[in-house]
Amino acid sequence: MTEKKVRVLVIDDSAYNRQTIAEILASHPDIDVVGKASDGEEGLKAAAQLKPDLITLDLEMPRMDGFTFLRILMSKLPTPVIVISSHSKKQSVFQALELGALDFIAKPTRHISPDLLVIREELIAKVLLFRHLRMDNLGGPRAQMPIPERKAESEPKERSPQPIASELRIVCIGASTGGPPAIQLLLAQLPEHIPTCIVVCQHMPAKFTRAFAERLDKTAKIKIKEAEDNDPLLAGSAYITPGGGNMVIARVDGKRVLKVVPGEVEDRYVPSIDKLFVSVAETFGNRALGIVLTGMGTDGKVGAAKVRERGGMIIAEAKESAVIYGMPKEVIECGAADLVMPLPKIGDALIDYCTGKKLDGAQVAR
Repeated sequence: MTEKKVRVLVIDDSAYNRQTIAEILASHPDIDVVGKASDGEEGLKAAAQLKPDLITLDLEMPRMDGFTFLRILMSKLPTPVIVISSHSKKQSVFQALELGALDFIAKPTRHISPDLLVIREELIAKVLLFRHLRMDNLGGPRAQMPIPERKAESEPKERSPQPIASELRIVCIGASTGGPPAIQLLLAQLPEHIPTCIVVCQHMPAKFTRAFAERLDKTAKIKIKEAEDNDPLLAGSAYITPGGGNMVIARVDGKRVLKVVPGEVEDRYVPSIDKLFVSVAETFGNRALGIVLTGMGTDGKVGAAKVRERGGMIIAEAKESAVIYGMPKEVIECGAADLVMPLPKIGDALIDYCTGKKLDGAQVAR
């Protein structure tokens, strides 16, 4: 039986961009462009009338911008939205994700380049992900975990003292589609002084991960930054894998440090969750906790199995909260998950682990 086409509404104030995006999408046999709109007001009317499966959205538009559009859409007619934004508007992208957008595509400039191959494959792939989306989880359990108010820029944030190496515990988190808001919700809850280090691999293009880390840092008590080569692992800190490369933990002169390395030809995913998790397993053994969140594909499956093999624990996000259940499902089905939890309970477990408590084994998946 042939799968139903994904019905898409395109919203962009540039006539050229609207036409280009529509042509890119219409070139795929499984996608049907059902409408186009030039601003948020027109987009809301079209969404109500056409009820598309998915919307592509520009953020900078006259009359009603993309942020206002998202607030109204998600409150009245929750619909998956893919933001198409330029590299120069990184913080705007993360604001849109917090308002409910599913994902984003980075375009080189304000207007889409005539070289359609720059975004064509990525745009089509992300639109087709709609078929794996759990619509109930566009808001769902995430709404139970409010993000704290942003701190003033002038408010200082000091790192906790680093414990001796033998005592340091580590948490590694991997996520893809739907991951940025989930990661933000988890890290925003942690108390400031924790005897734990956190490393994060979120599938995200180069040039966006630094802005992502800066945004996370503003809502968290712990220190959060984009990782740099040879960064020491400090307690009370979280490190985000830079987009376009991989991050691993290595021993240098007897100390564990972060290494940022280029992606290799054979890497299916860059940044790679598997490579980060495997390095964590090899350097921390049973003092590691791995968390695999929402996302499509198999990245994290091999790494999670290695963490568990070396005595660490693995939490996989439950189907009831994952926006895309693919990655957690792979981890669970291969037998690598110790615990399977919805996002709010993962938050509770993360706090327990980071503050030195034992995790509740009542929900062991094996």
